[in-house]
Amino acid sequence: MIFVTVGTHEQSFDRLIDYMDKWAGKHDEEVIMQIGYAKKTPVNCKWYKLLDHDKFIELEKNARIVITHGGPCCFTEVLKAGKIPVVVPRKRKLGEHVDDHQVGISREYEKKYNNIIVVEDIEKLGDILENYDSITKDMNCSCAESNNEKFCKALSGIVDRLFE
Repeated sequence: MIFVTVGTHEQSFDRLIDYMDKWAGKHDEEVIMQIGYAKKTPVNCKWYKLLDHDKFIELEKNARIVITHGGPCCFTEVLKAGKIPVVVPRKRKLGEHVDDHQVGISREYEKKYNNIIVVEDIEKLGDILENYDSITKDMNCSCAESNNEKFCKALSGIVDRLFE
């Protein structure tokens, strides 16, 4: 099963939804999508507008492949679940977001950690899906230490020293 999530941003991500709906119509693998604020609904896939956390985790866990937008919280959650995410960043020029921060963050993360697959050209997504296993065989799905954890450890040390 392939799980596709576009997050909860209020601008639609029809480019990804449309592509994966067409892909699903031509392939036997089940595709389940969380479509957010898409302008139309898929016809070849099971879909949800939004998901509660438990259902999201269940679908993520059961998926062979998880395709996500370029929000770092989303793709790092996929990594924490032990999977290499396929990341399709939203683009401002296509009306999918207010700026191109997802493009920049995804590119930098891929370059630094080599544990996500960034797909900026949607027409290349099918090839990635067909070759996913060979592409990911040498990739490490570990997630970098959280900056929140680093910050909290440092702050805790400062507070402890204040009370010595």
